[in-house]
Amino acid sequence: MEQRRIRDSKSEEGIALLISIFVLLLISVVAIALIVSSGTESALAGNYRSSTGVYNAAIAGLEEVRARLRPQSPISFKNTDAAFLPAGGAPLAACSPIYVTNPLGGELVTPWVPGSTYADAEFNLEFGGICPAPLPPNPSPSTLSIWNRNPLNGLPFPGPLYKWVRINGVTELSMNLDTYPYDTTKDATLVYYDGQHLTDNIGAGQQVLEVTALAVLPNGSQKLVQYLVAPVPVTLPPFMAALTLSGSSGGPNPVFQAPAENHTYAVKGDDYDCSGNPSGLPSSKAAIGIYGDYPGSTSNLIVSGMKSGIPSFPPSTAAKSNYTGQGSWPDVEYLNASQTPTELNNIVQSIIHSADAVVPAGSASTQTTYLNSLNMSPSNMLTVVANGNLDLTHWGNTGYGLLLVTGTFTMDPDNGWRGIVLVIGEGKINNTDTTGSREFDGAVFVAKTNIAGSNLGAASVQFNDEMQGNGMRYSSCWIQRAQPTSGYRILSFHEIAQ
Repeated sequence: MEQRRIRDSKSEEGIALLISIFVLLLISVVAIALIVSSGTESALAGNYRSSTGVYNAAIAGLEEVRARLRPQSPISFKNTDAAFLPAGGAPLAACSPIYVTNPLGGELVTPWVPGSTYADAEFNLEFGGICPAPLPPNPSPSTLSIWNRNPLNGLPFPGPLYKWVRINGVTELSMNLDTYPYDTTKDATLVYYDGQHLTDNIGAGQQVLEVTALAVLPNGSQKLVQYLVAPVPVTLPPFMAALTLSGSSGGPNPVFQAPAENHTYAVKGDDYDCSGNPSGLPSSKAAIGIYGDYPGSTSNLIVSGMKSGIPSFPPSTAAKSNYTGQGSWPDVEYLNASQTPTELNNIVQSIIHSADAVVPAGSASTQTTYLNSLNMSPSNMLTVVANGNLDLTHWGNTGYGLLLVTGTFTMDPDNGWRGIVLVIGEGKINNTDTTGSREFDGAVFVAKTNIAGSNLGAASVQFNDEMQGNGMRYSSCWIQRAQPTSGYRILSFHEIAQ
């Protein structure tokens, strides 16, 4: 019996050792798994940081350019490098890209050079067979990022690590897309945005620009992203006449007093182009339009009274025949359209926020000297605001763009303007000087909104009998060129595989 117990005891020897080894092995496996898992998570976190960082850097490049395209921005290309964009608001060609470069630490960023460190191979993929070689053109116009300009280049840390941003026009061919009016063909015409559609109808809207950014991190991570953007026009009142005057039924009548002794003064709703030639468009506008709430036939007396007030010079009716448009001369019409004072005042505020220049209050000399300093021209169209009265007496010059006056506008027959003139608020135009021979080309809109209630007040345009000048002429071309924008809308976005 004693020997059996001894044998049983010997047969159990080593079990504890085996169990211990197994437990240690299990713990080791778990530890190794934890280490591997931790390393994987660290690698994933690192990859995520890199992918997020390079993505954000590329987006920063796109957003910088989108901000700098807006001419009212302090960092705009217009303010930092006036020669970078095409002059005079001309469209940017599809085959002539321009670049914003962002070199770090003195490195060379030349995306137009084939085989360079940050070469732009994407442009050839999009425009190969459309544009002549080399693609992109070598060299291409470029300007520095704001991060390479004073004062940001003096910061103790680098800015976003994008390397370049390319800006170019697009065509149906480059996008491989048939745009409105969907004629089933894809051509090389530049693409525009009319507020609803991409279109290849030249002049139908604002040009669509392609903005492409490349970002590269020190660890080699890269990201190529792209926007299609277009300017967003500021909402304006409708321009249905060469001269629009506000009024409302039950209130005072709008007033137009022509220079009775000026045989050549004219208000023409016939559309002219920017060269002063008939545009050839099928429909004219009214010469003088009445804008406001006139139910039924209540506008008839206003229209007939204004027509009879336009002078004639017996035995000729030449002066009355100078007022031409879509109706018989003298062409004065009720436009059958209206807005409330609040709606027009909201438009005024939008224009003020997007203004390029604000005329200081003061004498005619102060205000005309300021306008001269703006150097307005067909290639420098501006949105100019006068918050209050504007007196341009003895300003023998022509302005270009949009002019907004919230008080009384005292003009001079030797003033010219090409674009849009809005006199909204006090709604009054008059003159003191009488000599000159210029004209307004585009549209003039006069509305009295500084009154209580929901109806527009009576606008007033009254000139001295002896005032000279050539008058006002409708031009859809100058109206479109004067259209202010509030920024660039993103029409599409995508990441480009590399």
